[in-house]
Amino acid sequence: KNGLSESVQVLVTGCMGTCASGPVLLVEPDGVFYTKMDYEKVNDMVARHLLNDEVVEEYTFYDNYQKKYIPKIDDISFFKEQVRIALRNCGKMDYSSLDAYIARDGYAALGKILSGMSPKEVVEEMKKSGLRGRGGAGFPLGLKWEAGLNAAGDEKYMVCNADEGDPGAFMDRSILEGDPHSVIEGLMIGAYAIGAKNGYIYVRAEYPLAIERLSNAIEQARERGLLGEKVLGSEFSFDLNIRIGAGAFVCGEETALLASIEGKRGEPTQKPPFPFESGLFEKPTIINNIETLANVPCIINKGAEWYQTIGTEKSKGTKVFALAGDIVNTGIIEVPMGTILGDIIYKIGGGIVGGKNFKAIQSGGPSGGCLTKAHLNTRVDYESLSELGAIMGSGALIVMDEDTCMVDTARYFMDFIRDESCGKCTPCRVGTMRMLEILERITEGEGQEGDIQMLEEL
Repeated sequence: KNGLSESVQVLVTGCMGTCASGPVLLVEPDGVFYTKMDYEKVNDMVARHLLNDEVVEEYTFYDNYQKKYIPKIDDISFFKEQVRIALRNCGKMDYSSLDAYIARDGYAALGKILSGMSPKEVVEEMKKSGLRGRGGAGFPLGLKWEAGLNAAGDEKYMVCNADEGDPGAFMDRSILEGDPHSVIEGLMIGAYAIGAKNGYIYVRAEYPLAIERLSNAIEQARERGLLGEKVLGSEFSFDLNIRIGAGAFVCGEETALLASIEGKRGEPTQKPPFPFESGLFEKPTIINNIETLANVPCIINKGAEWYQTIGTEKSKGTKVFALAGDIVNTGIIEVPMGTILGDIIYKIGGGIVGGKNFKAIQSGGPSGGCLTKAHLNTRVDYESLSELGAIMGSGALIVMDEDTCMVDTARYFMDFIRDESCGKCTPCRVGTMRMLEILERITEGEGQEGDIQMLEEL
């Protein structure tokens, strides 16, 4: 309007990962990254940058690690230290456009397997890649899909777990809101590998935006013939439904999740039988997490050998983390397995808010543990974290500074666990209440001899 070329286009994308700096704008092809924008700043940026080619440095990203404003996105420590596979499209394209996804190799992996790979070959490729489940357990994906392929029965189900309940976790939400088609494609590749014709995505009700964008993506895929009967002219048929969870943390556990999809009370059941033997509606079922599925199309397109070059010997590929708490760059990141914890906190995370001292980082949600200053040189992978008494979990990293009371932190997580107990088993239903009472007493300065021993026993 004001003398701008008609070729200037504004695209709305999913989250670029820098939650602490929003709203953000990326000017392409210059690669200039503007942060904390508002109406006045945008007007000023348009007048100076788009009309006069002047980079408005004071609006660009302030890199707390390098202690200066850095205009170019590729020079910013937060982005430079990352390797993005699951998040490859988030913040890079219009989340609502199927054409934009296809232009970035979307559904090419689905086309590749339907035109030239058997289900067994797909399973072998995933086994070779070394991809492990990103929902927390870290079980090898190829072995899980192989169990699904070999399970007896004509009717099987493919289920996606998007019931992200850990405090401080928002990785799955970010992928669903920024790149929903990658999840649909990953699910379809899995369905082809195991022989499923129907699938479900179980999303928590607290994610209305993710549900809306995922629903639109499913409709788009149906309209284009990517979901439904005889996909891409092949003999493969597959359709997908969304189920919305009612906010129960326990429904992130696979047997409770399946019960919830069936309309039953969300309570875990004993294994065996495992879901691959008897899962949804007592049929063989494979359950994968959002991030796991988002990796699958890349592995099919680029090959298992390529994927094996990233990460460590036993933990291949990358991991998406949500950085929360007392850290400068709160947000979503994706780093190779084996990245040093201190680099995540300082190089990518920008250090502790207010320049305070680092005290601990809580990894793995309520079931996880805390790492302290002594562990800053730890490589972040499944094995290293387990050895230290923490777990990778789904990927929530909550950073705490020197002022944090660790007893109060324990009380907070115990309050969460007690509140989220499904009530099925007495040790959990009653024990978490007793533990919370003890922790509340200690935080109020009324701790007693024997409290610690009683907590350990419980």
